[in-house]
Amino acid sequence: MLLRLRLLLASLGGGLLLLLILCLGAQNLEERPRLWLGAGSTAPLPSGFLVGVALVVGVVSGGCSVALLAGRPDQLPGRE
Repeated sequence: MLLRLRLLLASLGGGLLLLLILCLGAQNLEERPRLWLGAGSTAPLPSGFLVGVALVVGVVSGGCSVALLAGRPDQLPGRE
């Protein structure tokens, strides 16, 4: 249980840190296109910010899935 909690907190902490760095880096970008989402559109956002948010979501979701699927340390393969 403690391993899962540590993995989950590390994933969320790393994702928040990446998002903070991404927000700071996206402040001075000039080109800001809109995304058309069928019925409406998003606010004008830099394309690098959109790609970075997708990366952060992938890091967090991957870390959370590892935390949920992690077995107990005594059940790992190769340990008798």
